[in-house]
Amino acid sequence: MTSYWCSTALLPTGIASGVLVTVVDGRFASVSADADPGDAVRLDGLVLPGLANCHSHAFHRALRGRTQTERGTFWTWREQMYAVAAALTPDSYYDLARAVYSEMLLAGITAVGEFHYLHHAPGGRRYDDPNAMGAALIAAARDAGIRIALLDTCYVAGGIDQPLNEVQQRFSDGDAAAWASRVSVLSGSDDVVVGAAAHSVRGVPQEQLGAVASAFPDVPLHIHLSEQVAENAACLEAYGRTPAQVLDEAGFLSGRTSAVHATHLTDVDVGLLGSSATYSCFCPTTERDLADGIGPSTALRDGGSTLTLGSDSHAVIDLFEEMRAVELNERLASQERGHWSAPELLRAATVDGHRSIGFGDAGVIEVGARADLVAVRLDSVRTAGTGGAAETAVFAASAADVRDVVVSGKHVVADGKHISLDVAGELAASIAAVTR
Repeated sequence: MTSYWCSTALLPTGIASGVLVTVVDGRFASVSADADPGDAVRLDGLVLPGLANCHSHAFHRALRGRTQTERGTFWTWREQMYAVAAALTPDSYYDLARAVYSEMLLAGITAVGEFHYLHHAPGGRRYDDPNAMGAALIAAARDAGIRIALLDTCYVAGGIDQPLNEVQQRFSDGDAAAWASRVSVLSGSDDVVVGAAAHSVRGVPQEQLGAVASAFPDVPLHIHLSEQVAENAACLEAYGRTPAQVLDEAGFLSGRTSAVHATHLTDVDVGLLGSSATYSCFCPTTERDLADGIGPSTALRDGGSTLTLGSDSHAVIDLFEEMRAVELNERLASQERGHWSAPELLRAATVDGHRSIGFGDAGVIEVGARADLVAVRLDSVRTAGTGGAAETAVFAASAADVRDVVVSGKHVVADGKHISLDVAGELAASIAAVTR
């Protein structure tokens, strides 16, 4: 048994002081407020449940600082992304992902949804282990100390009615049936969820979307949706329907589905996502970095679609920034304040986020839940004098204010440092290896 004493913690009932938690087998065995610390490990600051990063492309981290040097669009950025994808091997992907997942831990992220489509060797050749790249990601997450939902992604077309290009051949199994056959040999565990995804209506033809949705009916199901106006236009031209309507007709939308980005939606699209209880996973720092646009977060929420958050391309890895950006983007679009409260945004980053990637027993500090804790400094230049409530976490703090992180009871970040890795050094070396 391990015990932690939190000077201040966010419990389901609100902010509490002197919270003593005990951990048995990676879960909270007791949670008591106004308790004496005794010999428990002390966590100062504001202690939150672990954060969930629901949409990650780990290898995109190698693009930070390299794709902001010129004008362009998502489509020109994509060519630079493909150059990194072309260079990766299972070994170099393991090194890069371990460093990226460790950076996430430093930011208070205790579980990641990895939207994984880089499956094969150059030219589409299969590795001896056809899941070698996915296995590298799982090993990287375990060695970093983070839980992972490997959202294995079907990707079979280069665009609507377009063949795969040279790099995209690494992403493809040929069709949805072959994709499902490869994924079927993967297995999850207590710290690993194996989920499913279709890349987009661009990457999976209409007639194969249903097969992806039905292949693994009991796991999280994710897809990029309406990230680009050009994607919507191509879909309307080919199918006479919006991407959301195509997904609805394919049986893709449901309470286990996450629509990532959901930026350019019609009122009908919003209704489809809401009525099906599909999650809407917003990635504001990527959406603004790529000039994607601002999605209708409040309309989706009011229609019944639950918000979750991701850092996607990792232009920034900071779930505090993702949280506040949802509200601040709505302010820019509407010229009004106060669309999302701090508790609502924290719920998106914690309990709802974990549920959307298959860890439904995480994201809350209560008996029986996974014992994840994130201690945020209240004495930094960003947080000093802010009051120490939920608003401090959402509208003042940053990833740099995370002091301690506990994952399933294990102390993995202490005093702002990973317990076993030089994260900056690992990032520099692994990125240099794939960007020479």
